[in-house]
Amino acid sequence: MVQQLQTSESSSTVLEHLRGRHVLVTGTTGFLGKVVLEKLIRAVPDIGGIHLLIRGNKRHPNARERFLHEIATSSVFERLRQEDNEAFETFIEERVHCITGEVTKPRFGLTPERFATLANQVDAFINSAASVNFREELDKALTINTLCLNNVVELARRNNRMAVIQVSTCYVNGKNSGQVTESVIKPAGENIPRSTAGYYEIDELVRLLEDKIADVRSRYSGKVLEKKLVDLGIQEANHYGWSDTYTFTKWLGEQLLMKALDKRALTIVRPSIIESALEEPAPGWIEGVKVADAIILAYAREKVTLFPGKRSGIIDVIPVDLVANAIILSFAEALVEPPQRRIYQCCSGSSNPISLGEFIDHLMAESKANYAAYEQLFYRQPSKPFIAVNRKLFDAVVGGMRIPLSLTSRVMRMLGQNRELKMLRNLDTSRSLATIFGFYTAPDYVFRNDSLQALASRMGEQDQALFPVDARRIDWSFYLRKTHLAGLNQYALKERKLYSLRSAKARKKAA
Repeated sequence: MVQQLQTSESSSTVLEHLRGRHVLVTGTTGFLGKVVLEKLIRAVPDIGGIHLLIRGNKRHPNARERFLHEIATSSVFERLRQEDNEAFETFIEERVHCITGEVTKPRFGLTPERFATLANQVDAFINSAASVNFREELDKALTINTLCLNNVVELARRNNRMAVIQVSTCYVNGKNSGQVTESVIKPAGENIPRSTAGYYEIDELVRLLEDKIADVRSRYSGKVLEKKLVDLGIQEANHYGWSDTYTFTKWLGEQLLMKALDKRALTIVRPSIIESALEEPAPGWIEGVKVADAIILAYAREKVTLFPGKRSGIIDVIPVDLVANAIILSFAEALVEPPQRRIYQCCSGSSNPISLGEFIDHLMAESKANYAAYEQLFYRQPSKPFIAVNRKLFDAVVGGMRIPLSLTSRVMRMLGQNRELKMLRNLDTSRSLATIFGFYTAPDYVFRNDSLQALASRMGEQDQALFPVDARRIDWSFYLRKTHLAGLNQYALKERKLYSLRSAKARKKAA
């Protein structure tokens, strides 16, 4: 076993490239960042050092303290701890370096000397920090997803050898349709000037957005201000060709980096909808409720049965471990190949497509056959089907039903019955989820990842086994029905307090 592992490592291009190297990583308090960190620790034992930029908080103001209490304790590291806990602890002690800082602050909030030292220490910067709130206030989204990248650029300019790997999203595609290649994305809305180097000139647009933000701030405050900034973000995103503030500001971030790091080593990795692990660190491992899971959970709890969607559309889901592997492959390539701009999409739509209709059918079949196996997810077997309809029909049905239900609810409150009608609450849940995620369930585009597949081929068979990125590995029926639902049930959802519920009922009956 040990001999096999040594042979694998010695013939791995990736492991050769990463031996002795130092990397700075952001976003390790998040889902994807944790999986990238775990894979680097487990699969790249000879890496020189992993430097983590972590913002302190009230409970743990120091980065090292926060890492030990909030990151190192994550279930993502269970495999490492089980296989060799002593080696894991030693690696953390010797080669994981925590830096208390904030990516949105100039020099990350570090002193000029510490910032300069960091720039000279690291060979690459993997930036996976982002605000993934689709309806974020525009000022916050712009700061986290776009403007803070000026600080990344400043670090890279201190070290000409540094490679930057920026985690973006396939959905910077916005409202464009058709085949989406690994290239610079053209806005689907208002025209934005394009440079001869291929990227779009966004400086004037960013100034315009900042002026609009300042105008809103001058006129509103408190919760009203927050809502106005959310509305402004959606309005501006729609105007330029995006469905939400998240994807709009991530696209702006891509343009900023492409201009500032022109002719330098910049790799943009665009995942599609990231979901639970296919295999590593454990099948189904997930943290929190992701895009598709919010809808799955609402269906499991019988809050949503009707949703806007295109059954024939390709819903692009990719397991998190394949995304982490794509990041590591691109990291290794950027260190040794001539510096240039590279774009890779980590997705399933072109190589192993699954339609929204098939996705729904797999989940309904599993809920019908085995709902009891997922007791945190399903409280009982869902009694109604999950139906995807076009947006106009959805709006007509929900709007038509809501009016009489609202009147009934008002009458009930007048009679002293303050409890809201369950059906009305469910309609509001459906409408809320549709507002946030409806764009993603009615796709008329297909993401391609030919360049990523070519990168994996160049790295060779050994690295395709160690760091797989090919979505053709996914058996959708097994993954959705067994791996993903089991992962949601085990990792993402809290254990139901059945004992407490029963005790409460017993006490009430006794009284």
